[in-house]
Amino acid sequence: MKIIFFDTETTGSGDKDRLVSLAVKERGKKEPILNALYKPSVPIPVDAMAIHHITPKMVADKPSFLLAPEYEDLKQLFEADDVIGVAHNAGFDVTMLSREGIDPRNVICTYKVARALDPEGKIPRYNLQYLRYLLGLEIEAVAHDAFGDVLVLEGLFERLLEKAVDEHGSEEAALKEMLGISERPFLFTTFRFGKHEGKKIEEVAKTDRSYLEWLLNQKSQDPMNEGDWIYTLEHYLAETGA
Repeated sequence: MKIIFFDTETTGSGDKDRLVSLAVKERGKKEPILNALYKPSVPIPVDAMAIHHITPKMVADKPSFLLAPEYEDLKQLFEADDVIGVAHNAGFDVTMLSREGIDPRNVICTYKVARALDPEGKIPRYNLQYLRYLLGLEIEAVAHDAFGDVLVLEGLFERLLEKAVDEHGSEEAALKEMLGISERPFLFTTFRFGKHEGKKIEEVAKTDRSYLEWLLNQKSQDPMNEGDWIYTLEHYLAETGA
């Protein structure tokens, strides 16, 4: 299997937001397969610019992603049966590619894998840059730059794969488990925010059910990137009954 790492920068995280940058790199290769800017079909808001520093002027003369000469090759790459795409918080990046007509076939989400390999919840946060420094990944990369994030992503993947191989005996078995973890909804067990921070969600469902109902309603209003929380809240609400 060929393993590729990818990251997108976008106009935002809403239903109408679009891709403005894509970086793709093959495992073990120094140069990227792609590291390009694209002119989105919607404006780039200031909030997004403040994160990735891509301005309208920088993409003014760029093609849209759909009209880019590399589009068809990228579509074939991502949708190939023998290619595994790796991304951090992959649901977001996959959604952005899907809006452009590309549906990655096999995807590993390092965010979900990192959580699954920390069953006791010892790591306080799982965002890419936090894990980069927590694990001491010595990588020269600019945060929130698509290719910079891909370089960190590859380093994180190798560390997670090493641990998964220790648990499952071979790289083939480890990759299969990582794909399975990434495909399944993740069930959170503990609140790490809000008035019930540090408490088990199962217990809160019994003592403050209305809070879970309220939170589910909030998450459902903007469901992109919230699939795991929606799944978790629906699970515990169903478990505790009406």
